Amino acid sequence: MKIKEYRTQFIQALTYLYGEGEAESFFYLILEEKQKRKRIDLALQPDLVFSESEIAIWNSILEQLKLEIPIQYLLGNTSFYGLDFEVNENVLIPRPETEELVDWILESQKSKAKSQTLKILDIGTGSGCIAISLAKNLPNAQVFAIDVSEKALATAQKNAIRNEVSVTFIQQNILETLDLGQKFDIIVSNPPYVRNLEKEEIKKNVLDHEPHLALFVEDNDALIFYRKITELAQKNLSNSGQLYFEINQYLGKEMIELFEEMNFKNIELRKDIYGNDRMMLGFC
Repeated sequence: MKIKEYRTQFIQALTYLYGEGEAESFFYLILEEKQKRKRIDLALQPDLVFSESEIAIWNSILEQLKLEIPIQYLLGNTSFYGLDFEVNENVLIPRPETEELVDWILESQKSKAKSQTLKILDIGTGSGCIAISLAKNLPNAQVFAIDVSEKALATAQKNAIRNEVSVTFIQQNILETLDLGQKFDIIVSNPPYVRNLEKEEIKKNVLDHEPHLALFVEDNDALIFYRKITELAQKNLSNSGQLYFEINQYLGKEMIELFEEMNFKNIELRKDIYGNDRMMLGFC
């Protein structure tokens, strides 16, 4: 079968679920990953064909997409801040909003001397996307990353190797940690923050397939991770150290109050590209 003919069938089969634009984007993502071909190849070589074995692979992926399994898990990788990351069912798929958080941190360091050393800690690292992106773009930084999940850390370690950076990974339950044992210039975290009452807002592909351990908190204690991490940051940030969070868009006011209670200074709440309260910064 010609690839162009299969493309039409593939998009039609998924349009009812994802919309035509996203279905088309899936086709070209798979084409590049599985066939090592780009959109322009089909334009320049309209008679390219799939073999029967290739069609079988594509049909298998198509059936899994119909079950709303995230395409990043099916392909086994995704892009984040210009880098390539392995992803699987043990880690969250990195989001564009988190890229904005990384960008904010990097912007804050532009005026600093390149020779100045930094110690950075990423809490709840998952795939390692924040820690690895910072390590890649701040060669003068010593980067540490904590996660409670052994399987997530194994994925993060592979990603550090894949992106040729050095990150010290630590398996630790942050809620049971009394002291981090050293001082950091920057602590950053994108902890679980989705309340159970917000589950109805979560897309089915996320709710059914991404790890709930990294997503959800109880309705009656939605700031449990933020409170613990700010307490640790008080003890373990250096003088004028920075604490960054990605936050629940509905809890900006509560986060400002938490920072104020913990005596953080120069508190800033930022919106993401979608206009939602999404990022926080406070100085120790």
